[in-house]
Amino acid sequence: MQSVALSTVTTRPGLGRSTARATRKQQTRVVVTASSSSSNNSDESQSLSLARRFQQVALSIAAGAVVATSAPGAAMARLEGVNNPQMLPPGPTQVVLDVAGYLTKGEIARLTEEVNNLEKDTGLRLRVLAQAYPNTPGLAIKDYWAVDDNTVVFVADPGLGNILNFAVGAGVDLEVPKNFWTKLANTYGTKTFWQERGESASISNAVSAIDTCFREDPGRFKCGKIQAELTDDMSDGGGFRPFGKKFGKGT
Repeated sequence: MQSVALSTVTTRPGLGRSTARATRKQQTRVVVTASSSSSNNSDESQSLSLARRFQQVALSIAAGAVVATSAPGAAMARLEGVNNPQMLPPGPTQVVLDVAGYLTKGEIARLTEEVNNLEKDTGLRLRVLAQAYPNTPGLAIKDYWAVDDNTVVFVADPGLGNILNFAVGAGVDLEVPKNFWTKLANTYGTKTFWQERGESASISNAVSAIDTCFREDPGRFKCGKIQAELTDDMSDGGGFRPFGKKFGKGT
């Protein structure tokens, strides 16, 4: 089994995007978000635990499993390779898969339209898998979605503590600041957030924030802020409206 590099793709000033893509090695970056208390803990045993966790996450992504944003112990217990192609739906490929029942049919349809429009407009591919490990397609999603350098696989799994988990392709790393994913997980993925608002709110806010980020102009401030939380607006026929897109607010 081939492991996935945890190193970050960087380019020299003046190096064109097409040249950088042509010369870099194909790799997927694993995004792991520790809690603030963990990041401030300098205890040697915690450092060793985090190091083991990075190693396990790398192996798990190679096996198609979850990218964790939770506490090391919980992640280690859940990051075993799974391959269940029988959990994939028949028919045309679906860019939003909910095998755990967090989303309504209307929410799936809305998110599917948003993800498809995002890919059409930017060329960057977002794929969403809502699951409750170990009930997941696992490895099978790699071939199902033809995951490549321009793909972000977003796995929503509250069993890992932080519900927002990402595997980021190298091409996306050239477009999006690396700390964006950590900030996003800490904004809409915390256990407090999804327990109070629901799993669907975490998923919808994350997809909308990624949509906004991908569409921003290149530059040092791209994706510097996380879009503000979506909210109900009955004057517009109901459903979610992103305050960040309407008023330019963010966190």
